[in-house]
Amino acid sequence: MSEDNSPTPPAANAPNPPSPAAAGDAQQAAALLKRLFPALFSGAPKPIMLKVQAAIEARAPGQFTKKALSTFLARHTGSTSYLLALTRAEQRFDLDGQPAGPLSAEHREAAKKLLAERRERVRAREQEMETARRWRLDLLHDHESTRLSRANFCALKNVPEAQLDALLAQAREERQAQPPRQDIAARRGPAARPGQAAPGKPRESRERRDQRAPRGPRPPGKPDDSAR
Repeated sequence: MSEDNSPTPPAANAPNPPSPAAAGDAQQAAALLKRLFPALFSGAPKPIMLKVQAAIEARAPGQFTKKALSTFLARHTGSTSYLLALTRAEQRFDLDGQPAGPLSAEHREAAKKLLAERRERVRAREQEMETARRWRLDLLHDHESTRLSRANFCALKNVPEAQLDALLAQAREERQAQPPRQDIAARRGPAARPGQAAPGKPRESRERRDQRAPRGPRPPGKPDDSAR
């Protein structure tokens, strides 16, 4: 019995596999876009033309998978640097870096709103982290001075015993990372002793005091301060 070694013809409806050169993820798409269209995708972000994905697919057919290109464009246009560019620019740009129509006031205001919301989220997050840091420092301070047992201390502070050591270790690192507190007196300099000139101010010599003009009599009708 002989075997038929002739190649099997492909099915008529089988999908065509993507090109081996096609960028399959957002990172690959970014690198390829910078190489193909450096005027738009290299350097500082520029507001890109509307329907840019269709323009890219028409100019570079088969170079990108649809998913990779969509993912890159979503990340690119949602980045803080791109949103800042939208708030400052007047024009959009095509794949060759040429003006491709005015940037609408609606899109500019939407970018400003997104940036404001993003800044508020960052501020709230920083405040939350600072509040947690202060709580850990207070926990460490109280733990170093408490006479309670470990179990009673954790119950008082509402801290699970299993988490106490990690919280204290983090608090020690944060306390050590704080800049050293300078004593107020050290910043102001040493205080002057009674009968001693203030630091940094030279004492007036007796010879100079003797050269000062004598004080004249007080004008009539002006009360003497020392009598008050």
